[in-house]
Amino acid sequence: MDVFDLAAANLISPPILFFLLGLMAALVRSDLAIPEAVAKGISIYLVMAIGFKGGAEMAASPLVAAALAIVAGIVLSAALPFISFGALRATSRLPRVDAAAIAAHYGSISIVTFIAASDAGMAMGLAAAGFMVAVAAAMEAPAIFSGLALAGRREGEGGGTMIREIAFNGSIVLLIGAFAIGWATGERGMAMVQPFFGDIFRGVLCLFLLDMGLVAGRGLRRSAGKLDWRVLVHGLYMPLIGAALGLGLAALIGLEPGSAALLMTLAASASYIAVPAAMRLALPEADPSVSLTLSLGITFPFNLVFGIPIYFAAAQWALG
Repeated sequence: MDVFDLAAANLISPPILFFLLGLMAALVRSDLAIPEAVAKGISIYLVMAIGFKGGAEMAASPLVAAALAIVAGIVLSAALPFISFGALRATSRLPRVDAAAIAAHYGSISIVTFIAASDAGMAMGLAAAGFMVAVAAAMEAPAIFSGLALAGRREGEGGGTMIREIAFNGSIVLLIGAFAIGWATGERGMAMVQPFFGDIFRGVLCLFLLDMGLVAGRGLRRSAGKLDWRVLVHGLYMPLIGAALGLGLAALIGLEPGSAALLMTLAASASYIAVPAAMRLALPEADPSVSLTLSLGITFPFNLVFGIPIYFAAAQWALG
């Protein structure tokens, strides 16, 4: 499949179309809404499903390959904020603390983008190794510490509370816990829960991405005209930089195309859950609306609609 085939396969998939429906509904000010409790329940299900399925697949994966991928993910997460920060300081007038907070978002990951890319890869016949779930979990925290270093924040300033916030973030606890359960039970465990974690997964993902489209659209509408175009463009080129570095590391450690595309997706994504919570504690003076507009309003839709097919096509071309 070339990039156009991959893009077409991704764009006409139900999850992406439901995301676009939510985005359009928000932009035209529709009263369509998903109740908050329902959206939270759906997110819990998706994180649990992807963690469990990854753990079950990990049971049959080589540990050396998994360790190399995890190390590559940590390196990317720690290094990308420095690139993002340098670009923002060179092209915009953002205060140092805001640039550092944004940079931390671009080193960490979006678990929803990862889930969407995993689903797209399976639909395209480019499934990834199960240990990529562990890579996703490992990439949450390093970027936060890089962001604090860039902001000039000393480790002792709220460090204990922030570390606890990162380590016990609900999505991370659930992802790692479900991964461990899937790893322990393996293929037998997956067979037992197949109807719940397999058959209905894509339908639940459609509902969740409808809600994410609504959230992204409302964020864009609120922020229209408030951000400099040079900052907004950062949300488009930074994913491509991260993906290129991810592809380089994937080639270096010998990942197959499906896993390489997921590493690229993780490096290209931007956090809008774990990092905002940590920045709220560690850098309360940073403006969260700027970071969230970029990560959720610009980078998330870009990756979902255009980025994922580009990353899979690039991985297939370079490593296939």
